[in-house]
Amino acid sequence: MSPREIVAELDRYVVGQQEAKKAVAIALRNRVRRQKLDPEMAEEVAPKNIIMIGPTGVGKTEIARRLARLANSPFLKVEATKFTEVGYVGRDVESMIRDLAETAVDMIRMERLAEVADTAERNAEERVLDLLLSGLQPMPGEESSGDAGNDLDLVERSREKLRRQLRAGRLNHRIIEMEVREHPMSPFAFQVFEGGSMEEVQFNMKDLLSGMMEGKPKKRRMSVDEALDYIEQDEEQKLIDMDQIARIAVERVEENGIIFLDEIDKIAGRESGHGPDVSREGVQRDILPIVEGTNISTRYGMIRTDHILFIAAGAFHVSKPSDLIPEIQGRFPIRVEMKPLTGEDFVRILTEPKNALIKQYVALLKTEGIRLRFDADAIREVARMASVVNDSSENIGARRLHTIMEALLEDILYRGSELKNKMVRIDADYVRRKLSRIVDDKDTSRYIL
Repeated sequence: MSPREIVAELDRYVVGQQEAKKAVAIALRNRVRRQKLDPEMAEEVAPKNIIMIGPTGVGKTEIARRLARLANSPFLKVEATKFTEVGYVGRDVESMIRDLAETAVDMIRMERLAEVADTAERNAEERVLDLLLSGLQPMPGEESSGDAGNDLDLVERSREKLRRQLRAGRLNHRIIEMEVREHPMSPFAFQVFEGGSMEEVQFNMKDLLSGMMEGKPKKRRMSVDEALDYIEQDEEQKLIDMDQIARIAVERVEENGIIFLDEIDKIAGRESGHGPDVSREGVQRDILPIVEGTNISTRYGMIRTDHILFIAAGAFHVSKPSDLIPEIQGRFPIRVEMKPLTGEDFVRILTEPKNALIKQYVALLKTEGIRLRFDADAIREVARMASVVNDSSENIGARRLHTIMEALLEDILYRGSELKNKMVRIDADYVRRKLSRIVDDKDTSRYIL
């Protein structure tokens, strides 16, 4: 996709913030351009990391998340406040790369499962038919009817008849006996010290000694539909190569990984001088080599972070970007200021995006036969009230709309299934009646998120 097409796709989910969308679209397109370079030049082209500055609830996280889905890239959202300096209790910064690797493995495993799903389903069907037919086939040493060809013909006809019944669902509740291998959960866990990290990664006994800890085969009785599900999962595991998945995951993390580092403003600022502040400047120093490019040890092998794209975000209400250490500032060359949302933006957020709030509530109530309809003036009134509450108390951006909409539709959501009149129309008067107390009462509004 061209940068213009990427922005158009992001517009379907996020209202406004064109500067931020352009910045991430260019960063994504530059990755594609880099992959077309010769290897020597490609190695030299580093990603241009982005820092988004703006109040909460304006779309910072949503832009990064949607971007990762567009690119089919391994994506991790992590709060900078989770980390402490190495040597202190808490998460160390290298864990974000390990988490990204796990995300990539899960993503590629799901892709492979989708590819082998049809084959696994066919294999499972054949195995279930074998179990169903086992009673019809002569046992070894038994005398047959004398004509082997007729016996085979009979078995084949029976198999096809059972196959039709199985696909039609008529055998779902028949009980069959099959051999299963139990995988007992180990009560023990080992701490594996990877890259000097104590809290990373906990392998339980099943992971470390999987071959030794497999339970003995045992007979179990289950319905045909349960057996199909069990055998299908077993077949899927046989058809996918986890070693290959791990290799591809490492490559995809190194070339296409995106880490969204939220709340970076909370670790900005110099040490206070009142004792160790292990979650601020020390964390910045630990993050620095990862953003600059280093090798991190994971359970899938070493991962180079040179070409992972980092998108940082923060409100910077108390601190400012210049409070970050200079080296960190230099590693985020692209800065984007996010604009606060206006009443007009709220109107668009309520109606335009593919996952707009009003569309969600209409769909939820439709499940109980209620047809919810919003007048245009009602939507404008909801947007106005959300804007007023944001101005008079804490500005939490578009998240305010969740509070306003829940308060507005509380009675309908509570009595939905009991309503006799299934046609519900929301107009501006209804909005004012329901929400005027919340907007006018400043003391109450303090306690409403």
